[in-house]
Amino acid sequence: MRAFRVSVPAVLLMAAMAYVGSSALAAEDYSSTIDKFKSSDQVKPFFENAYGYAVFPLIGKGGLGVGGAYGQGQVYRDGKVTGKTRLMKLSFGFQAGGQGFCEIIFFKDQRAYEEFTSGEFAFDATASAVAITAGAQATTGTTGGSAGMSAGPKSGEQVSLGYTKGMAVFTQAIGGLMYEAAIGGQKFSFDPL
Repeated sequence: MRAFRVSVPAVLLMAAMAYVGSSALAAEDYSSTIDKFKSSDQVKPFFENAYGYAVFPLIGKGGLGVGGAYGQGQVYRDGKVTGKTRLMKLSFGFQAGGQGFCEIIFFKDQRAYEEFTSGEFAFDATASAVAITAGAQATTGTTGGSAGMSAGPKSGEQVSLGYTKGMAVFTQAIGGLMYEAAIGGQKFSFDPL
């Protein structure tokens, strides 16, 4: 067997294909994405007490050894859009496939909000997010900042959810299939309105 090499441009192309391939499912529809998260009993309390939040209707992720992810979002405070944000991720490790998902990041207080909107925020490699789709496992690898753990809203096995370092992150799968045990973190840019 010959060794198979994957170049960085090929990985970025795979991430772009995952993003474009899923775009028909959730083409930057912020209000329906917010409604989807509000309909989850796990997430609803965060809308009631968070200082603000960032919403990504679609993040495309793909990889084969080397992976990438990209998504565009909006940041909210007091129910109003305060700016645009972009998520980028490059990861290395055992991974294969492509996936589309939506994500929401809650900011517990002004400090967390200002940290995220500083312009160059990144989650470290150990951060994780709570998956809210039925039957999903608790974490999604190295994406997002940990908010706790859940085996899914219909499993009956949930533990207390809360903020970690002032942030709570939830994801919901849109489509695709990907196995990932990679290192790397999500990086965000912010452009105020």
